[in-house]
Amino acid sequence: MTHGNEFLVCDLDTEGGNVKVGAMICYDREFPESARILMLKGAEVILVPNACPMEINRLSQLRARAYENMTAIATCNYPAPYSNCNGHSSAFDGVAYLPDMPGSRDTCVLEAVEQEGIYLAELDMYMIREYRSREVHGNSYRRPELYKQLISEEKNAPFIRADFRK
Repeated sequence: MTHGNEFLVCDLDTEGGNVKVGAMICYDREFPESARILMLKGAEVILVPNACPMEINRLSQLRARAYENMTAIATCNYPAPYSNCNGHSSAFDGVAYLPDMPGSRDTCVLEAVEQEGIYLAELDMYMIREYRSREVHGNSYRRPELYKQLISEEKNAPFIRADFRK
């Protein structure tokens, strides 16, 4: 049980063509930078194995990561009542707006129930790619020159923890 040293993206050869896939663990979901790095490395889909209760806030994190990075995010969680887990595996496609639809749409493609099972979510990669080519989220209008503090390792109160490990 050791942490990794980087976020990787690989090519997945599918029946519908090549898809760039990244992965992060459930703890990485807690930090927006994890999904952002995967998006910057080209991920179109981010897979997240999960081992904790999926409740409205954790599902909201995944929805937000998909939205802000214009990537699909799919998570697979242990079913209830295994190891303090509750199922609710999910998939979000990250496509909030469609040209022919007024307002925004729900990016949730799937939210499974608590029981063990096989749940399939279909992701429209053409729609995701077209959306990424025209919307403002993702990498188009970022201003990294303003984000230098994000790479600082300095910790300030109230976020100093005696048990911090690198």
